[in-house]
Amino acid sequence: MSIEFQVPSCQTRSGKKLFGLCDDPPPSQTTAYIDEADGSKWIAVVVNEYEYPVLFTAIDRCIEIRNPDGKMEKRCDGMLTYGSSVIFVELKQRGGAKSNAWIREAEGQLKNTISYFEETDLSEKYTLKMAYISNSEHPKFRASQIVRMEKFFSETTYILRIEARINLL
Repeated sequence: MSIEFQVPSCQTRSGKKLFGLCDDPPPSQTTAYIDEADGSKWIAVVVNEYEYPVLFTAIDRCIEIRNPDGKMEKRCDGMLTYGSSVIFVELKQRGGAKSNAWIREAEGQLKNTISYFEETDLSEKYTLKMAYISNSEHPKFRASQIVRMEKFFSETTYILRIEARINLL
């Protein structure tokens, strides 16, 4: 069963040099989205120096991904696409600097979503494939995450970054 990752009702767009990705906290049931105006809501900041036309597709709470027994899979918040690039994004707003549990959880959500995406023909369209874990409470990560990022790449062929600033190349 192939998942449809291009659902117009799940998409927001921007071509601005700077915009943010937001995921309103519970009890909100809205999907993640692009915001160009209210920086206080941004969990991830997207730097789009070349003003690419960027499409953000919300995945969590918008695109159904079910496992073989019919239960809903854990999914990342969304994906950015532009040109031949795709970036999967998991947005977090959590403290807990001493614990990496939020990173492990986000990594699992990204891997799960990417595995379903890679089963689609759409995945072949992209040559630059990345994934970001962005946390507005911890915008910088420690160097100790390098091993995690290398392992992620070996398992998925996606470059993983753990930071709240997404620079579009």
